[in-house]
Amino acid sequence: MLFQVVEPVILPPDSVKQVVGTVIEKIQEDPNTFLQELGTNALHFGLKVLAALVIYIVGVWFIRWVKSLLKKLFIRRKTEPTLATFVGSAVSISLTILLIIITIGTLGVDTTSLAALLAAGGMAIGMAMSGTVQNFAGGIMILVFKPYKVGDFIEAQGFKGTVTAVSIVSTKLRTPDNREVVLPNGSLSNGNVDNYSHYPLRRIDWTVSVAYGVKSDDCMALLHKILREDARILDSTTEGAADPLVALASLNANDISFVVKAWVKNEDYWDVMYAINKEIYEQLPQNGMGFAYPHMDVTIVGSTLTD
Repeated sequence: MLFQVVEPVILPPDSVKQVVGTVIEKIQEDPNTFLQELGTNALHFGLKVLAALVIYIVGVWFIRWVKSLLKKLFIRRKTEPTLATFVGSAVSISLTILLIIITIGTLGVDTTSLAALLAAGGMAIGMAMSGTVQNFAGGIMILVFKPYKVGDFIEAQGFKGTVTAVSIVSTKLRTPDNREVVLPNGSLSNGNVDNYSHYPLRRIDWTVSVAYGVKSDDCMALLHKILREDARILDSTTEGAADPLVALASLNANDISFVVKAWVKNEDYWDVMYAINKEIYEQLPQNGMGFAYPHMDVTIVGSTLTD
């Protein structure tokens, strides 16, 4: 068993003598009055301690009740989990600080100096953690304006990924190759955020380059056919979508390019894009439409071969 040795606080000899002398004088003058005052002071102090203890216990219960009430309210109104956590934590911390001040004030301690000390400490901490405060403010902006939410696929600060968590100071992304990226909310609130999941529909664009000599009408008809065969591609009957588009986009040095545009549901974006890529690669050559590739034609004029 270990014992910790605590060194006693030694008062200056003059102070000790003065205190002891004052107490002895009061006892000698009127012992009964001294004992009554001592008992009365002890009783008053005990009542203050008891009142402070009761206030603290009731206050802790009240804080838990408020947190539980807020939790039920957020669940009933289907509030964002991040916003609910932030509000609950802020309310709990604020009420706890208020409870501590009231409890100390009940004991007879002047809380004015304590409040000033807390304010000064908060200012010092805020100046030392200016970056954290900026991220905190950015988190509030994100929670209020909601440029993205958990489950959205976004691109920001040079990273792409699915949002897995939004806290007060940072946002976590899971990249397509299963990496976790933590981005500060201060930068996100002040920078550009590309939210791929904000709308339920997305448009896929393809560029198909074929060799010169391919009939444009035949190629466009085949591309339309490929699009129609995929049931996941939407048309103008779906609100927010348009009919698939195939058009001759450009005449280049070595090829001609067709642009293909089609609307799909957000969750079908990648599957449809890869599936149509495969169909274009297989069906165009089967129908005599070769893909273009960089090449150079060389013509020799006036050449004479001699031994």
